[in-house]
Amino acid sequence: MNTQTDSRALTVGHDDYSLVRVPESERRSWISVAVQRFGQVSSFQQFMVGAILGYGMTFWNAVIAITIGSALLEVITILLGIAGVREGLSTSVLSRWAGFGKRGSALVGMLVAVSLAGWFGVQNGVFAQGMHDLTGWSSEWVWALLGGAAITAVTTYGFRTMAWVGYLAVPAFLVLALISIADALRSHSIGDLIASPPPGPTLSLGAGITLVSGAFILGAIMTPDMTRFNRRPSDVVKQTLTSVTLGQYGIGLIGVLLAHAARTDDVVGIVVSSSGVLGTLVLATSILKINDWNLYSSSLGLVNSVHVLTGRRVSRVPVTIALGVLGTLLSAVGIVHSFAGFLTAIGMLAPPVAGIIIAEYYLVRTYRTALEDARLAGTLPADPPDWAPRALISWVAGTAAAVAGLGSAAITSIVVAFVVHTVLGRMSAARGGRAAKPTTPIPATGTKGP
Repeated sequence: MNTQTDSRALTVGHDDYSLVRVPESERRSWISVAVQRFGQVSSFQQFMVGAILGYGMTFWNAVIAITIGSALLEVITILLGIAGVREGLSTSVLSRWAGFGKRGSALVGMLVAVSLAGWFGVQNGVFAQGMHDLTGWSSEWVWALLGGAAITAVTTYGFRTMAWVGYLAVPAFLVLALISIADALRSHSIGDLIASPPPGPTLSLGAGITLVSGAFILGAIMTPDMTRFNRRPSDVVKQTLTSVTLGQYGIGLIGVLLAHAARTDDVVGIVVSSSGVLGTLVLATSILKINDWNLYSSSLGLVNSVHVLTGRRVSRVPVTIALGVLGTLLSAVGIVHSFAGFLTAIGMLAPPVAGIIIAEYYLVRTYRTALEDARLAGTLPADPPDWAPRALISWVAGTAAAVAGLGSAAITSIVVAFVVHTVLGRMSAARGGRAAKPTTPIPATGTKGP
């Protein structure tokens, strides 16, 4: 390899095909993707969801809430995931031809980048505080710097390295957490806990379903970022049913039992306080296996936005480093905690994106023929128009439904956006307004993967 090639490899070798299709040669086994997906839905967040359910519901009502919420999530995840594996594109890039238009996809990318980079900082702050409290060593800001640097380094090396980290972190988290949980439950009868009434104020079934479905909705929307590395649609179905079902039921129901046993919804405090060293390791593995994907998807979204708005193709690597440094510094100085309310608010903008992409890709199908033709040629279709008015209208309608608090906010906003976009798309097609198939494909150039 010559010097120029070496330099290029060092610069863009882990770009992970951020702006082009993932080629068949770089697709991975479904298990390697499933481990990482399972890592997303088997975290402390899922323990916390289960604990909140258990604090306000009976065990069997919690089972019903998890069942309905998980089923809704699995449908959304599978539909988005199949689109991702077919096209080999990230969520934000796919959205160009799946409803939003060229500049509309930049809005999607910015929403993803801001939301997930913010949550990366928040999670890193939680890690720093927990490690400081558990070990009593050094200041929180030191732990924030160490944790942020570690996650950024892993994410910079891309999907392949993140998969290996998942192989190590996911089993470690499960073993350590189960040991800690067994210690917390050993003085209780499981049968008595299942039959016991909720220890806290009653939580309605609707509120429980909302909690289950809303907790993972951002992860569901980012599914194409992950499934573009799958080989076939059946892989998406297998990994989704396996990871979401086991994560929601296994981790969620354990959280329910813990809430009934301790008569509190502070399940994180229960788990990490059972043993200093054990609690430290549980916390570290939990944050590691979910926060890398926050940063990874954030970088993909920002790369797409920069490309659309400036015409420049930037590598995912420097973008990841920049976002990681920013999130780490904000968590180190404690500022990031004040953003939690803001992140929750803008999170209401995210669910309608899923409804629009699903409606456009599967029912309206404006650019499906162009995508299929370009896929066979190993290229991308020509860019669509900058803006897609029906997507913007659907986005506003879905967000308004969430703000109005109709039903399960996340699911309702997806359904409203899906219905509005489908109706508008069918009306446009009936008026002869279906976009003509682009005739000039975009070469599959740009930075390549490893």
